[in-house]
Amino acid sequence: MAKSSKGYRTVDARPSRESLIKPGELVDLIEVTPLTLTDRRIYNQLLENAWEAIDKPVVHVIAKADLRGSHNSNDRIGESVERLMAAIVKVEAVWDGKPAVERVQLLGGNMEMARADGLFEYEIPARLRKIISNSTVFARLQREVMFALSSKYALTLYEMVQKRGNLRWKSSEKFTLDALRGVLGVPKGKLTSWSNLRMRAIDPAVAEVSALSDYMVEIQPIKTGRSVTHVELRWWRKDGEETGRVERAMQFASPGRRARAEGRTENVAEEAPARPRPAWLDRQGAALKTQTYETARLRHPGYDIYFVESEWRSWAAGKEPAADPDRAFLAFFRRYAEANPL
Repeated sequence: MAKSSKGYRTVDARPSRESLIKPGELVDLIEVTPLTLTDRRIYNQLLENAWEAIDKPVVHVIAKADLRGSHNSNDRIGESVERLMAAIVKVEAVWDGKPAVERVQLLGGNMEMARADGLFEYEIPARLRKIISNSTVFARLQREVMFALSSKYALTLYEMVQKRGNLRWKSSEKFTLDALRGVLGVPKGKLTSWSNLRMRAIDPAVAEVSALSDYMVEIQPIKTGRSVTHVELRWWRKDGEETGRVERAMQFASPGRRARAEGRTENVAEEAPARPRPAWLDRQGAALKTQTYETARLRHPGYDIYFVESEWRSWAAGKEPAADPDRAFLAFFRRYAEANPL
């Protein structure tokens, strides 16, 4: 996530081969019309595909095969598109210097070719384009993590943490219970008690995000009298050893990942990798130290640290491994900032 006093805008951030950008306003939104995990993944892909001109009134085009993933049918795409078109969300905004709520549609008009290997054309609604154009806060989402998380609640929590993880002086945030339900997209009338909400949505999501992302996460209840009325979301970046565990966990199928996240071990030893090890995990450089990120943040305020890290790893691919990856990254960052001033 990036936020700069120099006017760095979300649309100035660049996706990388490993990650995509999501405006912060589209992370902490309230779904008036509930969406599914597949809907949210597809929407993130549509945002990524449109990114170069996302704030302009143009038609974007993407191959339906890129949205299908491992699913062989186009039915899922059509159903998700219709839910996204019908979805109304509430976004926090500022109007004449005062807090306001904007209600917007997530997806505009579109056209889907009948052929299975055809194209999908779509538009971003005008009011949403304005919100994105004015955005200065964003989440950088790792593609592998986005597709590995197994529930809508886990993906939403992951986006919330990625939006906040780069904040310099903040490592926790309080929410009312109703606000958390809204952001997570809990359908009305579902998981109405704290115990059910925690057992069915919060605890599994926290476990998965802590297991697969760059951050450890906690959500602690806060009581008013005898009732839970608020929660506190806490996050902290993992050290190198924990990051290594994330890379290992990403190689296993979803049942194995969930078992590890929940602390279960039955049958895990018999699991085979779900797919080949992602290439981005094998590129040069061990996990950087937390202190290295802090140093980079202090030396180069306003830059998207994780994008620069991705640029460094791409540049270093095929070269001899650095004796000190942390120093090598900071040196690369200095040259990058000199060549790309804000």
